[in-house]
Amino acid sequence: MRRLSHPGGGGLRDCVSVMDDDASSEAHPMINIREDDLSGAQTQALLALHLEGMHASSPPGTVHALDLSGLKTPQVTVWTAWRGERIAGVGALKSLGADHGEIKSMRTHPDHLRQGVGSALLDHIIGAARARGWRRLSLETGSGPAFEPSLALYRKRGFASGEAFGGYAESPFNQFLHRDL
Repeated sequence: MRRLSHPGGGGLRDCVSVMDDDASSEAHPMINIREDDLSGAQTQALLALHLEGMHASSPPGTVHALDLSGLKTPQVTVWTAWRGERIAGVGALKSLGADHGEIKSMRTHPDHLRQGVGSALLDHIIGAARARGWRRLSLETGSGPAFEPSLALYRKRGFASGEAFGGYAESPFNQFLHRDL
């Protein structure tokens, strides 16, 4: 990974380059992860796709994904992953207090699935939480086939099932995962 300076504009700051596992292949160019202010059309479109997907894959009343206004609060930092000029993914980190954070709005663009984007974003978010001195990361997600790929990624990165947190109510559909840092 290497940190790059990014010229202003486009609502993006703090660019980090991440090489895919197969970075030598032209089919897997470098992923650039940038803090995002949510003003760009590609970012907004991917977040709209994320919300649509959550509602399509979840029973009524069980979707806790944040909309644009929820992601623009001071407690939330959003990063986007890019391949060239195309958005590849999005992920966010919400502060839950002095030493606890929540992963929100993780989504890989359909054109970039199974190419290391989700892994790169999750690793970046874990690193950001550690840099902030946080001791725990948590997330809420759903159950069923649509959620299995992301659950596998979280578990591979050390997250384990646990109790509800942050005001969430347990349901047969929702799952809560945690990782101590």
